[in-house]
Amino acid sequence: MFLATPAAPQDHAPHGSQTDNPSAADAGPEAGAAAAGSGILGLLPANSVTEHVLKTAAGDLPYTATAGTLVLYGQDGKPMAKMFYTAYAARDRTPGRPITFAFNGGPGAASAYLHLGLVGPRILEFGPHGEGGTSPALTDNPDSWLAFTDLVLIDPVGTGWSRASNDKVAADFYGIGEDADSMAKAIALYVAQNDRMAAPKFLLGESYGGFRAAKVATRLKDSQGILVSGIVMLSPLIEGNLLFGDRRYPLWAALQLPSLTAGELERKNAFDPGAVAEAEKFAMTDYLVALSGPEPAGDAAKNLYARIAQMTGIPEAVVTRARGFLTDVYVKNSKSASSEVVSRYDASLAAPDPYPESDSEEGGDPVLDGFTRAYGAAFASYARNELGFETELTYNLLANNVNEKWKWSQNENGGGRTRASAAGDIRELLSVIPSFRLLVAHGYSDALTPYGINKYVIDHLPATLSAGRVELKLYRGGHMFYTRTGSRQALSADARAFYSSSLEKVQGE
Repeated sequence: MFLATPAAPQDHAPHGSQTDNPSAADAGPEAGAAAAGSGILGLLPANSVTEHVLKTAAGDLPYTATAGTLVLYGQDGKPMAKMFYTAYAARDRTPGRPITFAFNGGPGAASAYLHLGLVGPRILEFGPHGEGGTSPALTDNPDSWLAFTDLVLIDPVGTGWSRASNDKVAADFYGIGEDADSMAKAIALYVAQNDRMAAPKFLLGESYGGFRAAKVATRLKDSQGILVSGIVMLSPLIEGNLLFGDRRYPLWAALQLPSLTAGELERKNAFDPGAVAEAEKFAMTDYLVALSGPEPAGDAAKNLYARIAQMTGIPEAVVTRARGFLTDVYVKNSKSASSEVVSRYDASLAAPDPYPESDSEEGGDPVLDGFTRAYGAAFASYARNELGFETELTYNLLANNVNEKWKWSQNENGGGRTRASAAGDIRELLSVIPSFRLLVAHGYSDALTPYGINKYVIDHLPATLSAGRVELKLYRGGHMFYTRTGSRQALSADARAFYSSSLEKVQGE
């Protein structure tokens, strides 16, 4: 990631410094509404407001933390859902200090990943090798984005501690448009309740959360009258057709190849951005042409498949059998000699294959189902013991039921997730908001959402819109590359620069 301003340890009591003042920053005049509702909603406590100090290289940064809920009401005036959020606001903020609304993706993922993995004042470390999920340590975050923006991390309905009044109502939130509407409403409520209309507003979303950010920005503009200054997308879905479409198409294979090459370089401890750049060039020229034409034969085939095998670590016989289309074969074959499976979330990481006798992939992912699962319990403990938000409800880090019920169709034409697209939203935002800017951040070895796909999307935006306003940044690591300390630092530094540049444009309007 990126080198942010170094931060010293944070001072905090076990529960922070609890305050009884309901008008404290970010408590909002309707903090008491968190107790509204019956049934499952009645189990969510009132907002908890605590005071802390983040020590940074620039000096002490006193801030208020609020852990609470925003209530969404139906036409009958009854609560439909409560959306859990955690807000961090500098107490002595200067005019023009931005505020960032952050969320994860899935669909069905809670915000604990970005919260304890990247932007919050506390961060979860996974040991010296970055994979120790059995004994993670919560420490002060020297790279917290609180140094340059206030933060509001929101869990969509069905994730974290965000709950609908019942299962039938919950299903009404599980769709592209419904989700964007509810998130836009929650953001508008927070802005109004905390008098933040004048603050420049940014969105931060990871994976599906990147797609969500573009949709929410559009809904904020169209239905809430709120214009965002910029969006930061991490490992995002932008074009469903490119990500979920037929993986036997040569273009898909070409956009995937550089990430698999990066994974192999990492496994050999030989990572080199120049080598990945060469892989990009090869992928979009000789490789793409070869896969687009008739099946190669003779020396041409042998040379092609040998080069692919050398770049990816996949045995030449496997590459030949797949005719150069690697799709999912890399998972079981990149380290086949050692009976290990490679993570889709980070092709540089491998784990023992739980089913070596099977030709197909079975079992969990080493990253998603491994050490990163610790974010859920760690956040629940942090919220209770440091933020004073005490509830007996389970914190849903990954809600499979939300993912399974998700409605992907954006209109009456249907089409499912292959028709899901945020590129049009990005074009519109760039067109109608002169100061709007976009930062897309990717891990080199992310095989789940290969960076080549979004590089292709960005390269095909009109230059009249994107020049100087849309950036793609790459970092070592996979889908959640911020679990690597160096990548997290690099991203935080780049984000600080992005905000600074964006605010200059806002002020120049």
